[in-house]
Amino acid sequence: MVTTPLLPSDYLDLVSPLRAGADLRGRIEAVHPETGDAATIVIRPGRGWRGHTAGQYVRIGVDVDGVRLWRAYSLTSPTNRQDGRVTITVKAIPDGKVSNHLVRRATPGTLIQLDQPTGDFVLPQAKPAKVLYLTAGSGITPVMGMLRDTEFDDVVMVHCAPQPQDVIFRNELHDLVADKKLQLTEVHTDTDGMLDIARLDELVPDWAERETWACGPAGLLDAAEKHWSEHGVPERLHTERFRPSIVVAGDGGEVTFSATGKTVDADGATPLLDVGEEAGVLMPSGCRMGICFGCVSPLKAGAVRDLRTGEITEAEPGVLIQTCVSAAAGPCDIER
Repeated sequence: MVTTPLLPSDYLDLVSPLRAGADLRGRIEAVHPETGDAATIVIRPGRGWRGHTAGQYVRIGVDVDGVRLWRAYSLTSPTNRQDGRVTITVKAIPDGKVSNHLVRRATPGTLIQLDQPTGDFVLPQAKPAKVLYLTAGSGITPVMGMLRDTEFDDVVMVHCAPQPQDVIFRNELHDLVADKKLQLTEVHTDTDGMLDIARLDELVPDWAERETWACGPAGLLDAAEKHWSEHGVPERLHTERFRPSIVVAGDGGEVTFSATGKTVDADGATPLLDVGEEAGVLMPSGCRMGICFGCVSPLKAGAVRDLRTGEITEAEPGVLIQTCVSAAAGPCDIER
């Protein structure tokens, strides 16, 4: 008698991994370089994919060196793409295991895990008369999905990047300018310096009248939120942060990962997710910004600080913490 630990569904997954009813997966079908450190990944999602709204992001699970890691990336394809494929555009960051893998090592045919798209950084059903996109670096990615999906009569973009060759989608943006579908200002920070938000009065004189979507580093978004609020139009600004706003950190402490027996010293500013990964602990993760709850872990002892609010959480039975937005607030024990 022959026995096997595999279920019939496991064999179906081998033959048809993108079939209806299977865990949601996608197949990488192409990788297109955008800049020296960014690439667009073309993905064919499985039949359970429900579609997305322009501006949303998707969590993907990628096997890197034998470990499955989850990250969230903005979808850059229009919602009505006829071939059924979707794209994400990824910028490799220093020490970024998943981003570097996708940009430099991913190949067509690779299977990845997918979640359904999510996020509320989206356009309204009623078209605004005038639109401003304020972006920097990879913050252009969700906005590119919007540009490809919906045309406006009057749309302006201010985009910041170190040098012209660092502008993701630059050729496509300039084609939109040539077709009079976009007014574009590039701020090259290596030569122009960081964007002073007050320059919007010069670059986009009617900025306060425009519905604005902004995505980029925390410094840019913090300045924008303050600027819009001071001018009495905070409701016209919509922001997307790839990392949460961080408050002043605590003192840190000794962190024990009891399930693996590892103990490390951590400061009060580094997320416990990063602390664990650096120590070689297999940590669950997802969006890495406190939204998806893919990183939750039991807090067995001690206390942690929420890096977004400064709130202290102390251990008690059943307490779960989001390790991507929590730091040590003294000695603590995480059940990982």
